[in-house]
Amino acid sequence: MEARPLGRSGLDVAPLAFGANVFGWSVTADRADALLDAFVAHGLNLIDTADAYPAWAPGNEGGESETMIGHWLRRRGARHRVVIATKVGKWARHRGLAPETIRAAADASLQRLGVDHIDLYQAHADDPSVPLEETLGAFSRLIEQGKVRAIGASNYTAPRLAEALAISARHGLPRYETLQPEYNLYDRAGYEAELEPLAREHGLGVIGYYALASGFLSGKYRSEADLGRSAARGARVGRYLDARGLRILAALDAVGARHRATPAQVALAWLIARPGISAPIASATSVAQLDELAGALRLALSDADRTELDDASA
Repeated sequence: MEARPLGRSGLDVAPLAFGANVFGWSVTADRADALLDAFVAHGLNLIDTADAYPAWAPGNEGGESETMIGHWLRRRGARHRVVIATKVGKWARHRGLAPETIRAAADASLQRLGVDHIDLYQAHADDPSVPLEETLGAFSRLIEQGKVRAIGASNYTAPRLAEALAISARHGLPRYETLQPEYNLYDRAGYEAELEPLAREHGLGVIGYYALASGFLSGKYRSEADLGRSAARGARVGRYLDARGLRILAALDAVGARHRATPAQVALAWLIARPGISAPIASATSVAQLDELAGALRLALSDADRTELDDASA
């Protein structure tokens, strides 16, 4: 399993990231430990979280995911084995990308994680109300202080990302080394039309989220009746139940049958094989599920396989 670079950050990661948005939501602390143990046992190392995770869950305030990761890091002494990526900007407690917000949010994340630096600190969403020079300047100071190694952008449009990269170059500021867009076999157009050419031109690492389209590409949801299987994800998954979505599932089934692989493994293998992708982000709520997802790393799709999947998702 060959490590892949996160842009020019000097950080290298295995080609599958763990999405820790489920920690504190559908995953309890004891199960989080087991999942992260299994994750590193597979030779994987990139853990993606955010200060806002999972504030949306009843009874939560936000910060629970980072806290659970921090407890695991301390109990296992595993800091050297993982690359920690977290985000700022979407949590009500630290909303937006003003310099004082970034500074306070970073210190709070460091405390919850129990680490002295964040490997990849990402702007969770663009904040047009703050000049990009100010946002990038705040990130620069965190890097100078040794609190952050590299920065990334999540949910940016291509024009805004291009503008940010130009400002970094013009003013000698650290640049966004990674891009985190929504990207999977169903949701392709938003990334591939403008963001992909930009990311590849500038050598950015891409760590797309919703790699399995909220679980739809696992094949668990094939009819309206199946949506009741997940109270947390059913409403979102319903939008994929159209002719195109079912055509994609049929292609995943066909390719999977040839390789004795599951639909989820095929969907992740397709992403891993895409040019410019550093590591798609996928979540798991059980060790068995994580083991299944990790199987994608051993799946080599043929040109014919990829063409079949591309045609189905066209």
